[in-house]
Amino acid sequence: MEKKVGNAGSSLAYNLLFSCPFGLSQPQLSVVFDESYDRIPHSDMNLENSISEIWDQRVQKNGSLFNGKKFRSEEWRWIKTSLHLGLTDYRTFVGTNLNPSWEKFLVASEDDPTQCQHTSSPLGNGAIVETSDKKIVVLERSNNVGEFPGHFVFPGGHPEHQDVGIETHKYNKDSKDSELVNKKVSQEMFESTIREVVEEIGVPATSLVYQLYFFFIKCSLESKEIHQLYSKAQDGYESTQLYTVSMIEVEQMTSKMPGCHQGGFALYKLMIEASKNTCC
Repeated sequence: MEKKVGNAGSSLAYNLLFSCPFGLSQPQLSVVFDESYDRIPHSDMNLENSISEIWDQRVQKNGSLFNGKKFRSEEWRWIKTSLHLGLTDYRTFVGTNLNPSWEKFLVASEDDPTQCQHTSSPLGNGAIVETSDKKIVVLERSNNVGEFPGHFVFPGGHPEHQDVGIETHKYNKDSKDSELVNKKVSQEMFESTIREVVEEIGVPATSLVYQLYFFFIKCSLESKEIHQLYSKAQDGYESTQLYTVSMIEVEQMTSKMPGCHQGGFALYKLMIEASKNTCC
């Protein structure tokens, strides 16, 4: 698992928070969803006001942008493979993490949750999809999207709170209800990745099989079949072109990838290396 801190121009592209090359199944992942993991507003009101100012500017330039709630990633505890999540929204993401002055939102601390307590930090998902002829699917983002226009990316997006039936933190918080909500959120993290791949590249869900924790999915289709299906993808408008390339070619494309996708490729390389060592 990796975390994107600032915008694409940042020298600190990503941090690898957790690596499990041999896989982590859904039952092994626990989620704690609670309002205590929501973003803390910054004390600088000018900085806080810049969130709505930047959002309004972006919407004026691109009328297709819309705000919506997202899960907020607060902390990853690798010892218990536990992820702490709150709620945020896309507007606050654009106004904090994608803010030209995003570093001003950070707190001087070695503790990641403390350092990023004023940023939106929405939980994203993504998958390195490997075709049956051993190619990797890469998309080139449209210039009309709000996030990383024109960049090379792997298929992905965000887990959706409404698909879990969560709109706010106002639900019965007895132990049984909280446990059920946490399980639903954990399940959504896996299911949403498959859903994003289907919507963005057009392949049927039946052709996709999880091989490892979130980020690696094998597709039973060949490259040429995926290219044909891509033209009818539900969310194909988010990208301008689909590539099916070798691992070496992906390496050459990473300089034009957002940090979070560079981190995803780093995890993939760790998985490949671990597989080689196991075979030997």
